[in-house]
Amino acid sequence: MKNLKVLLLRLPRSLKIIFAAATDFLAISVAIYATLLSSGILFETLELDEILRIITLPLFCVLIFFFLGLYRSIVRYIDFTFVFILLRTLIFTVLLNYAFWHLSSFLFFNGQQVKFLENISFLSWIIGLLITIFLIFSSRIFISLLLSKGGAQKRVVIYGAGSAGIQLASALRVSNEFNPIAFVDNDIGLQGSYLGELKVIAPSRLRKFIKKRSIDEVLIAMPSVSKYTLRNLLREVEDYSVRVRILPGLADLALGNVSVSELKEVEVTDLLGRNEVSPNKELLFKNVKGKVVLVTGAGGSIGSEISRQVVGNKPEKLILLDSNEFSLYSIKNEITEMVSNTEVNSILANVCDKRRMTEVCEVFKVNTIYHAAAYKHVSIVEENPFEAVRNNILGTKICAESAIDSSVETFVLISTDKAVRPTNIMGATKRFAELLLQSIDTQGRTKISIVRFGNVIGSSGSAIPLFQKQIKEGGPITVTHPEVVRYFMSIPEAAELVIQAGAMGEDGDVFVLDMGEPVKILEIAKRLINLSGMELIDDENQEGDIAIEFTGLRPGEKLYEELLIGENVSSTDHERIMKAKEESLPYNELKYYMDILNEAEKENNIFSLKSILKKAVKGFSPDETIVDVIHTHKKQ
Repeated sequence: MKNLKVLLLRLPRSLKIIFAAATDFLAISVAIYATLLSSGILFETLELDEILRIITLPLFCVLIFFFLGLYRSIVRYIDFTFVFILLRTLIFTVLLNYAFWHLSSFLFFNGQQVKFLENISFLSWIIGLLITIFLIFSSRIFISLLLSKGGAQKRVVIYGAGSAGIQLASALRVSNEFNPIAFVDNDIGLQGSYLGELKVIAPSRLRKFIKKRSIDEVLIAMPSVSKYTLRNLLREVEDYSVRVRILPGLADLALGNVSVSELKEVEVTDLLGRNEVSPNKELLFKNVKGKVVLVTGAGGSIGSEISRQVVGNKPEKLILLDSNEFSLYSIKNEITEMVSNTEVNSILANVCDKRRMTEVCEVFKVNTIYHAAAYKHVSIVEENPFEAVRNNILGTKICAESAIDSSVETFVLISTDKAVRPTNIMGATKRFAELLLQSIDTQGRTKISIVRFGNVIGSSGSAIPLFQKQIKEGGPITVTHPEVVRYFMSIPEAAELVIQAGAMGEDGDVFVLDMGEPVKILEIAKRLINLSGMELIDDENQEGDIAIEFTGLRPGEKLYEELLIGENVSSTDHERIMKAKEESLPYNELKYYMDILNEAEKENNIFSLKSILKKAVKGFSPDETIVDVIHTHKKQ
């Protein structure tokens, strides 16, 4: 059986069509014979001309089937839709044959009409028609079962009946996983028609169609639509309780990568509907092309993406620096696979090591530094505040001073929206680092700038990857508070804007990235559940699949994030980059605060640490219950 299956699958399409036609010829012949018998007509009682016409009838039918496109369908993927197509084709064929028989009477048989037609009852015609449908459909089903790959296939609807959708349907037919059932398209001219054997339905019918035909997934094959259009489309289908996946962009399509493996899960970037803005090539190249570029924290989420984009803009050298050996190893391997004509060096170092940082800047003659090294996880930093002071404040100070001492041309600090009126140690230390850079005297040797933005999607330890993991595990999804709101941006967009903003920076400039509209974390969680083909468990639906649990705000966590301290903001040459004019402090005052922070660290004096940060950082309102975890255990 297996060998027969392989043989049939390997047959050229022309032989498959001949095989199907021969099967239909036999089926129609049997049906004609049954029709005659049901009317009491024996074959031996017929005249020669009648026998000739009956013999040629199956052949005539097969020819009509061919010209009407019945053999365009692939029998491996036949369903009951084929019955209606076949019925329509057969009725047309019978009428055409009837007309042809009468015409042939005048052309070939001197006007002599077919006598036996008068003796065939209407019921016999119906019986013959049903027998024909049964035999042809049964033969198709038999071959379909014979050639099926086994295993339960997911029934899918393809949203988009354009060239991408048609190619996707073809790719799915050879998969083990999917069985395409229909297309969905907004084009009124296509609705109701068939592309191959798949009917095109209107979006308004999709909800009922999903329930009626037990659809498992909706595959969106519209690679050329804007992010905004895609977002609205996802809103239409997200509450249908089916999994939704998306075909990649036109570039992948052009490269011939349309396959089942290329389908991607719905991502938060798709839900946000944030359209991409073409970068300013001049700004991208200014501090990178032909330059020696150092990226600190190169193994982190932002640092690694900055490294990828830097190396794509043709630097002379790229220096990757990180204190985490494995992260450094991973990004080094990835970058070296991307390019072969750029020198890439990996430096295992701590940004708090002044000697090491100065040595790196001087030995490699660094032109540009993107300082992404920082402790960022709010809850972890709350329990380790002195490490945050050391890494986020002292590390930034040392890197900037090393840059100035080595006459580095450009220094860019990656900051965060949590630095604005912070409620946590992480945000306060990042704002303190901003203040240091704003006040430091570069003596004209180094241009320093700060780029501040909100949450990036998919960064290590962030909520979105956690939600996706929890959905795969069956839930529940954990959300801290139902009213938590955040700004979101993709990591590639953030890195690209950081590079461009840094090219516009002068001494102490603070740039703020346009993050778009803030979104509720709860709403993202709900939408991810729906687009995964599952239902939310709530008061109205206790039979759902995934529950959402509220765990309470974590220490230092805010309901709302802000990007600006004041209202003094101006536009730049880039529509998504703004320049903020914010208050600063004299360097001597900040240095005084730094000395006290160092003493507080030596004494494990969390109260002194918080006091100094409150004096230096405007709007800092810490949680007084949080102390250094080591200091806490020492007291016990």
